[in-house]
Amino acid sequence: MFLHPSLFIAHIEQKGRGVFTKKKIGAGTIIETAPVIALNSVQRPIVEETDLTNYVFEWGEGHTGCCVALGWVSIYNHAAPSNCEYIMEFETQTIHIRTVKAVAANTELTINYNGDWNEDKPVWFDAI
Repeated sequence: MFLHPSLFIAHIEQKGRGVFTKKKIGAGTIIETAPVIALNSVQRPIVEETDLTNYVFEWGEGHTGCCVALGWVSIYNHAAPSNCEYIMEFETQTIHIRTVKAVAANTELTINYNGDWNEDKPVWFDAI
């Protein structure tokens, strides 16, 4: 596991917690590598009946399973476009968070829950 030393978690009004940086971070920087707990297609519907459903990532070839990311991965809030992206490594069962552009100090770090940092399709909680 790796966590960039300038990251911190802070409360955001109307959003809850979020991940921020104390210092400027350049584009293309891996800021976190976290292990995941991978769940198969049989376990996925069970997890989707719990509060964890809002925190799991689709996982595996064909996205039939899901995973719970450890570390701070589940604390990053959604933005479209976002200033970070996540990269799934199925073989090592890890997720990397990488900046897609330079991020100024004291800025919230975000990921796009749709997968592609620049995807503007509404996410499930915007459709409700």
